[in-house]
Amino acid sequence: MMVRDAVDPKGVIGESYLIEGIRVEECRSIFMDWALSLPDGADTPGALDVLIARHAEAEPDHPMSGILRDGRKGMATPTRRGGRRGRVM
Repeated sequence: MMVRDAVDPKGVIGESYLIEGIRVEECRSIFMDWALSLPDGADTPGALDVLIARHAEAEPDHPMSGILRDGRKGMATPTRRGGRRGRVM
């Protein structure tokens, strides 16, 4: 199901579920395109929750489902900022 809305403005996540035989590498690339297309200040964890509910729960074995879940897990762990800001606080 392809839906274009605030959580998937270009519809790329929804489209990935329609591509037969899509590989995990292709899903990673699509996920990066999705993430980079989100506006500044977007609620990325919230958007991932919506996408997981919309797609991953219905198709848990699809490669994109794993990417979405991994992306959501990665959002929960703080990471060190690079550059000067990461060294001086």
